Amino acid sequence: MPVTDDAGLDRLLDAETIAVVGCSTTPGKAAHDVPAYLQDRGYRVIPVNPFADEVLGEPAYDAVGDVEEEIDIVDVFRPSEEVPEIAEAVRERHASRGDAGTLWLQLGISHDEAAAAAEEDGIDVVQDRCLKVEHGRLRG
Repeated sequence: MPVTDDAGLDRLLDAETIAVVGCSTTPGKAAHDVPAYLQDRGYRVIPVNPFADEVLGEPAYDAVGDVEEEIDIVDVFRPSEEVPEIAEAVRERHASRGDAGTLWLQLGISHDEAAAAAEEDGIDVVQDRCLKVEHGRLRG
C-alpha cells in the first residue's frame, strides 16, 4: 500500500538527497519550483532531465541509473503513462545499489501496478501528492 498517513510521510521527509525526474529549467513550472523549494529547505536536489545540462545549479543526469550520488527519494514530474519505465529504473537501482528507497509521484501522477511492483521490492511509494505541500504541511 502506498504511504498515505502523516507519520509515514513525515518519516520519508527525513531524506537528504532527492533525484527529481522531469526537473524543469523553467521558473514558474511546478517541476522547477518544487525542487527549488526543497533545495532551499536543505535537501540535495539532483535533476534528472536528458534535455538539460544543469538545473538549479546542479548538473543534470539523463536517467536515474546515471546518478552517481546516493539517492533517498526519486520524485517524479512525468506523466502517469511514463511511470512504469521510471519505476523499473528505480527498482533496478534499489536492487543493485540499495538506495532509492522511496518513489514519490507528484500530484496528479499515479500508476497502481508500477507502485505495487516497487513496493514488492521494498520501495516506499507515494502517489498523487506534492512533496512541497506535504513538507510544508508536516514540517512547515
